[in-house]
Amino acid sequence: MSTSQRGSIRTAIAGVGNCASSLVQAVSYCRVKGADAVGVSFPELGGYRPEDIEIVAGFDVDRRKVNRPIGEAVLADPNCTEIFWDKLDDQPARVHRGPDLDGVSAFMRNQPPELSFVPSDEPPLSKDQIVDALKDAKAEVLVIFLPVGSTQAVEFYAQCALEAGCAVVNGIPVFLASNPTWAKKFESAGLPILGDDFKAQFGATIVHRTLAHLADMRGVKIDRTYQLNVGGNTDFMNMMDMDRLALKRESKTEAVQAAMDARLADGNIRIGPSDYVPWLHDRKVAYVRIEGQLLGGAKTSMEVRLEVEDSPNAAAMAITAVRCARIALERGLKGAVPEASAFLFKHPPEQVDDPEAHDMLLAFAGDAGQ
Repeated sequence: MSTSQRGSIRTAIAGVGNCASSLVQAVSYCRVKGADAVGVSFPELGGYRPEDIEIVAGFDVDRRKVNRPIGEAVLADPNCTEIFWDKLDDQPARVHRGPDLDGVSAFMRNQPPELSFVPSDEPPLSKDQIVDALKDAKAEVLVIFLPVGSTQAVEFYAQCALEAGCAVVNGIPVFLASNPTWAKKFESAGLPILGDDFKAQFGATIVHRTLAHLADMRGVKIDRTYQLNVGGNTDFMNMMDMDRLALKRESKTEAVQAAMDARLADGNIRIGPSDYVPWLHDRKVAYVRIEGQLLGGAKTSMEVRLEVEDSPNAAAMAITAVRCARIALERGLKGAVPEASAFLFKHPPEQVDDPEAHDMLLAFAGDAGQ
């Protein structure tokens, strides 16, 4: 395995679903392809490359993944993301049986097993056992890829990371880095946390933000907008439970509102997942509409349809965030890291326009000349 002179970044993953699958595939892919790897955000960042990430532990609840090497587990049902790299023998880290908590929704428990989670009969590890597993693996960074709405589970793993001395990268819309209480906990523990809720590499939110910002720059008055998303992976299935969707909708809505000069009234903006279509698998289809007024009130409207493979879109940001977390650890940064979070996450501690956030990230990594 090729790594930079600064060594590997020992990384654990909570939630071995589709996003974890894309992340694990990406690491192995980049180890082989190196500079020829396609579609990598920031091929080198702060002296680290994607292939410097070393997956050392996984945590999941599904019986088809628990106690298997993570290179096998990420290809098991109900994962359905595109397999762009299947040579995963270099990914031997064990997947441990984590606690269910609120990670398996009631809706999920009544769906076909090939599409939904099947909890393992293995006894779940306690908090102390998970802390020990992180320490035994010498994990430096914990990436949280749990299902949307898993507030108890996310906070449980965040606490485990605190006690194990791990930085956290929070990929989902349960607010940690942007929550002052949790940010303070990490600051007190002397550990960095990045989050919350990954922006996709080229997804609906970043496209929506860009179009809204463009309209503002050109003097267009935006009257109303929506972004409706459908998909077929377990995340979309999970979000059929409307109670689990609230923070996701808040995260995506705030990401777009923050990109506009004037906030829209709640009744004039609607953003979020809207339906689950099983045959789409990991494809996400987004419909974005913006209505507004040109000079003199002349009406204009725009509709965009975007189709992406959902999980590689998030994994591209994860391989950047993990490297940023390692840089933050090396510098002794504590608590939320806004300069590394604004470009990568929908709900960061501080919302910043994307071009400025891009420059902030490079400056943070010491790569401002790129």
